[in-house]
Amino acid sequence: MIGRKLVLLKNGNIVTVEENSFEFPDLKELKHLTLRNMKKYGRVGLIVTLRFYIRSTNLLKNQYEEMKVKLKRMTQKERSGHLKEKAEVSKFLKMISEYKHKIREIKHQIKEEENS
Repeated sequence: MIGRKLVLLKNGNIVTVEENSFEFPDLKELKHLTLRNMKKYGRVGLIVTLRFYIRSTNLLKNQYEEMKVKLKRMTQKERSGHLKEKAEVSKFLKMISEYKHKIREIKHQIKEEENS
């Protein structure tokens, strides 16, 4: 098919229409365009990466703070539960506190008797 067209072209029967639908730019211009696009997309990639990094670190910090608060609440609940269970004082300490209270009452009575 190409061979026939070449023969007709040699004879002058075919009028050629120059169609350059796909033009190649100069190598320097192509190099300049690729460098410019690489810089542009490199900056965009860097910005996207930094945004992702900053947002993920902020998210992790917030979750860490929330977990600290939750753990603190849980430990306080556990401690308060243990304190309620262990609120009963030993008999020895109870006897001593009652003894101190009785001594205070006796001292108070003696002071009243001396004043009257």
